[in-house]
Amino acid sequence: MSVGEWLITMLIMIIPIVNIVMLFVWGFGNADSRRNYARASLIWMAICILLGILFYGAMFAIFFNFMRIN
Repeated sequence: MSVGEWLITMLIMIIPIVNIVMLFVWGFGNADSRRNYARASLIWMAICILLGILFYGAMFAIFFNFMRIN
């Protein structure tokens, strides 16, 4: 891919919702030089979402446990 194509790719990744759709298209569509980048980005997104759920779940559990004690 040329530098211009990578600039367009980065521009697309700035747009909300469109970036997620395009990551799925690039990651699971035809063989493309963006395939591995898209798959790695989707894996990182999934990891961050899971860690966020665990963190907020722990914070709610601590908060409700504290409220029950008092």
